[in-house]
Amino acid sequence: MIYQVSHTTSYNYEHGVSFCHNIATLKPKNVLGQTLLEYELQITPNPDELSEKIDFFGNTITRFSIQKQHTELKVKAISKVQRNCNEIPNIYNDIEAQNITLEKTLKILDTTSSDILEAKQFCLESVLIANISPEIKAYAQVSLQPNRSVFQASFELMQRIFQDFEFNSKVTNVATPINEVMKLQKGVCQDFAQIAIACLRSVGLAARYVSGYIETLPPPGQEKLIGTDASHAWFSVYIPNFGWVDFDPTNNQIPSNQHIVVSYGRDYYDVPPLKGVIFSTGKNKLKVAVDIRPAV
Repeated sequence: MIYQVSHTTSYNYEHGVSFCHNIATLKPKNVLGQTLLEYELQITPNPDELSEKIDFFGNTITRFSIQKQHTELKVKAISKVQRNCNEIPNIYNDIEAQNITLEKTLKILDTTSSDILEAKQFCLESVLIANISPEIKAYAQVSLQPNRSVFQASFELMQRIFQDFEFNSKVTNVATPINEVMKLQKGVCQDFAQIAIACLRSVGLAARYVSGYIETLPPPGQEKLIGTDASHAWFSVYIPNFGWVDFDPTNNQIPSNQHIVVSYGRDYYDVPPLKGVIFSTGKNKLKVAVDIRPAV
């Protein structure tokens, strides 16, 4: 499947901005099962400085600064991405990977091979997933028992979050602590991914945050509207001798061709689509529009 993706972020500043410096994490990854065919980043006003690099987690980030007065900033990323999940090893075809237990996984994670060292950084606390509450640990232990398969336990955890948590975009924001989300049992995809990661890390497993997009299909007979898609997030678990396996608790499914990967991190803090600093006063308005549709 080939998708055309556009992600537009607009800021309108009440009193204008004399200087801004930003980091954009908007370029989809080239990974197994996903090929980036085209990519363009349009920035208005034109930046005075712009550079692209690979960050610590292997994501492509673009740094740019605008050093002239402006009242609006518009950043539009346009991508064409090919997805083919048949290229990705299927865990259902690997009986050993399906059945490796939590207890055995923790023993392997205690070793120091290069693959394990890479995964172990995702066992640690991170900026938004720290000071995990007893409530989250208790929620995790319902599924994550020592003698259970990591895959089966993670799958069950995904299902439970889908059933127990209400999708509600009005009760949380990017700064809402995970322990508060646990009490509310409400939030958005970012919150659900981070709750799952907190649960997995609470028992010592390696879990990472995946940022990207998902194509949302309209009801039968209705035309898809432009801008109805949004950035999406899910989580990934490391299974020794197999690799990373993704789970989407918002939609209760293992990600497929409809999921487009942009970046990996420890949590949302590592991979926001756009972040930066400005010299300004007064209020500003933010508008984000994402559209994903099959390429013609």
